[in-house]
Amino acid sequence: MTAMPGGSHAGPLPPLTDEQRALASRLRRHVETLAKTERNTDLDTPARYITATLISYGLKPTFQSFPSGGRTVSNVEISPPGSNSFIVVGAHYDTVPGSPGADDNASAVAALIELAGMLGKEGLPIRFIAFANEELPYFLGPEMGSWNSARRSRERGEAVRAMLSLEMLGYYRDEPRSQHYPPPLGLLYPDRGNFIAFVGDLGARALVRKAIGAFRRHVAFPSEGVAAPAFVPGVTRSDHWSFRTHGFPAIMVTDTAFNRNPHYHLASDTPEKLDYERLARVTLGLAAVLRELATEK
Repeated sequence: MTAMPGGSHAGPLPPLTDEQRALASRLRRHVETLAKTERNTDLDTPARYITATLISYGLKPTFQSFPSGGRTVSNVEISPPGSNSFIVVGAHYDTVPGSPGADDNASAVAALIELAGMLGKEGLPIRFIAFANEELPYFLGPEMGSWNSARRSRERGEAVRAMLSLEMLGYYRDEPRSQHYPPPLGLLYPDRGNFIAFVGDLGARALVRKAIGAFRRHVAFPSEGVAAPAFVPGVTRSDHWSFRTHGFPAIMVTDTAFNRNPHYHLASDTPEKLDYERLARVTLGLAAVLRELATEK
């Protein structure tokens, strides 16, 4: 469950590069734009922003639209040309009512946009998806955007070799006891909320190990991994659940949400609470992970 390849980075973080500073600025801009208001009754506005930004990066987004609650909503996608075997990386762009959702989940959507900008024109077999409808009342149900995406892949016979769900990536704390866990994991992991986590169920253990191993090889940033039974609280709480349900290897990458962030699902989940420099480091690390997964023989 807990033995992972490599070791988590310890000690001070390296000085920021110019690339990381520029990326941090773009990530902040995305989050501030997306988190101006809650994103649930109106999903068209955030979908338009995501689409326009991807187009400005020279990409050609497409849409998977489906009925939900008497309206039509859409996943926004960048798909690899002519490939039936690929990696999926996704993040949901909706929020719970009453929350602007800066960390949940504008932080991950911002990272997704930038990952598509970095990798989307390299010809790699990666599909980037901004999902509608992850939050209640759609959570763990057939109106989730990720459910519709995973079901379509299964019906088409597509080989989704790995799926990474990006779920809250921007909240970090260095104080002791700033990190919490469902029992008994607190006995095994650090008590400072300064790391990024790679999380999967027991059936996705190989992918957890592969992803965190690649991350640790490419970036000096604290990271922890766990492959735990699906009944452990939090293990299935993101869009990777949909892909696991349809039989694909899938994991979550997260700052651990309510186990760290006291603003989870509240009106106080606002952009100034996030650490964009650390988010930039994590985003570049994930780019390296995706390249490694996509080119694996």
